[in-house]
Amino acid sequence: MSSLVVDTNLTALDTLNQLDKTSTAESKAIGELSTGLAVQSAATGPAQYVISQSLESQSDGDTTAIANAQDGVSLIQTASGALSEISSILQTMDQLATSSANGATQTTTALAANTAEFKDLAETITQIATTTSFGKTKLLTGSFSGTLQVGAYNTASEQVHLAISGMKLSDLGLTASNVGSSATAASAIALVQSAISYVDENASKVGAAQDELDSVVATLTVAQQNIAAANSQLVDVTMAAEMTTYTTDQILEQTGVAMLAQAQQAPSLVLKLLS
Repeated sequence: MSSLVVDTNLTALDTLNQLDKTSTAESKAIGELSTGLAVQSAATGPAQYVISQSLESQSDGDTTAIANAQDGVSLIQTASGALSEISSILQTMDQLATSSANGATQTTTALAANTAEFKDLAETITQIATTTSFGKTKLLTGSFSGTLQVGAYNTASEQVHLAISGMKLSDLGLTASNVGSSATAASAIALVQSAISYVDENASKVGAAQDELDSVVATLTVAQQNIAAANSQLVDVTMAAEMTTYTTDQILEQTGVAMLAQAQQAPSLVLKLLS
């Protein structure tokens, strides 16, 4: 078909169509370069957008789970510090009881001093057990028990249960009674040493829980990095490649405009046939 027609300039229409495609591609490249995202909404990549939103949701969940685990570590460190102090106090009480049990060499004054110190230390344990807290939560009264959400999903494998036994004198099997005779002091030795074993056993459990939470934080951190990398592959723009595309589109657009101008002049050639 001859292009020398007046009513329908097919060459110009085809050129305009190509120019529109180039302009659309250029606008898309500008949007991607300005945001750094190849998928900016569901319209620009439905499947990638859905997957990306799922990955972002998981990443957000992991962020919160990491914070939860770190809060758990802080709570455990608070409890561990108190347990360590109670254990240290009990060691001193064991020394006092052992000293008092040596009735053959102890004076009445020395026994009285040991008894007073023993009572003071017992009261200190009571004070530590009843006041150690994380926020408003008492940790060593025997009432603490809770679950930490340490994953993005509501599954048993992504939850850690924490419980800390009570550390009051009654929990330790002790009283603030004196150690003023060879018989009372001797029985106190066994009671204090039993209490030391009880505290140390619970401190070990608490320490194991901290190790678990530290491992959770490390695992979640790596998982979050992998999720970020996967999401980047889906939605992020490779800037160098997209800049190359944008430059090409710019050249094509300028060329298209020039060719459209030429195509629009083609019908005027008909006038030469009339001259």
